[in-house]
Amino acid sequence: MYDWLGPTMFLGALVILGIGYPVAFSLGATAIVFGIIGVSLGIFDPIIIRAMPSRIFNVMSNYTLLAIPYFIFLGSMLEKSGLAEDLLDTMGILFGPVRGGLAIAVVAVGALLAATTGVVAATVVAMGLISLPIMLRYNYNKELACGVICAAGTLGQIIPPSVVLVVLGDQIGVSVGKLFLGSLIPGLLLAAALAFYCWIVALLKPEMAPALPLSARSISGAALAKRVVQVMIPPLLLIVAVLGSIFFGISTATEAGAVGALGATLLAAANRRLTWKNFVAVCDATMRATTMVLFILIGSTAFALVFRALSGDKFVFDLMANLPGGAWGFLVVSMLIVFFLGFFIDFFEICFIVIPLFVPVAQALGFDLIWFGVLLGANLQTSFLTPPFGFALFYLRGVAPPGITTADIYRGVVPFIAIQLTIVVVLIFFPQLALYLPAISFGQ
Repeated sequence: MYDWLGPTMFLGALVILGIGYPVAFSLGATAIVFGIIGVSLGIFDPIIIRAMPSRIFNVMSNYTLLAIPYFIFLGSMLEKSGLAEDLLDTMGILFGPVRGGLAIAVVAVGALLAATTGVVAATVVAMGLISLPIMLRYNYNKELACGVICAAGTLGQIIPPSVVLVVLGDQIGVSVGKLFLGSLIPGLLLAAALAFYCWIVALLKPEMAPALPLSARSISGAALAKRVVQVMIPPLLLIVAVLGSIFFGISTATEAGAVGALGATLLAAANRRLTWKNFVAVCDATMRATTMVLFILIGSTAFALVFRALSGDKFVFDLMANLPGGAWGFLVVSMLIVFFLGFFIDFFEICFIVIPLFVPVAQALGFDLIWFGVLLGANLQTSFLTPPFGFALFYLRGVAPPGITTADIYRGVVPFIAIQLTIVVVLIFFPQLALYLPAISFGQ
């Protein structure tokens, strides 16, 4: 009789989010309103509402989620230590002689920063401030320059360590360490595809991505080699410390995050950039981001509790499990829904509202959840690029020079969105790209 309440609750939450209210409060308020309606109509017992505090306490005591502040701290510390600037300067000089070299350097730096920080905002802002003016000075096409900076900056969401993957692992119910390993090859494949596209554009249309003139290459020979070693070794050591410890079963993802946070702090100290001001700024950024994630998770927990009490999860399961085409139908529709929602809401909202509804169906259809999680991660990455609300677009717009328009940025990301979706399709047809490393890892 009241089967319509579950779908109405879901749509109501999306409408409130679309208006612009904060995610955590939108979900929490929707849960309270529909909880009162459910109790008033006698659909479920009030004891379900009284169970909410214990559910929230379980969220706060979730050991896996402890990885989130560690990785955010790691990224913030490396941002303050100037590692991004050092990498960009060095890579620009190294790849400068090649047509499209600056664009390829941006992709390389994006991949390295992704494997050490996983923070999109820091990467896009740093590259927007440093690389974009240089690319424009040497007559790079504005749309190509904007597109490659935004796309390379989002690599931190698929190349581990990644906050998105931590949240996905918790929501799907799989090992975050396995999800890290599963996303490594697809992430590197995506980075290679982005660099290959830049090289092809430079080859076919040299005027869009010219090589740097000789006068712009300030360092060469032994000095360049020394600088490359000094700049490359620290992030590589961090990558080995974080991902290597997971691969060989030495630590969990949470413990590896703690190692990474300590390593980033030691790197900042070694570079004489660990000031009290920087440390306070890093802690402040970590607390703000972590608090935001946990409040969203608390709101989504309340939402899920009431939604299930209204049999909303059963409605979604019956709908998605009985789509035409069976497993393929569900896979196509679920991927399209995630991609479409990415135009309007961010990845946290999708992770906490939509993904939990897909997981029971994926399990019932026999999907490998690690593979499904990597697929979702690769798809969610596009939410940072898709107009009008892609966060990477906002980050770059905020630091772009006056000559760059919003239209330049929007047009510039279109081919890179297509590349990301191509990687999603490749993962669908070649699941071993996501399953090989977790299968051979020494961890549990």
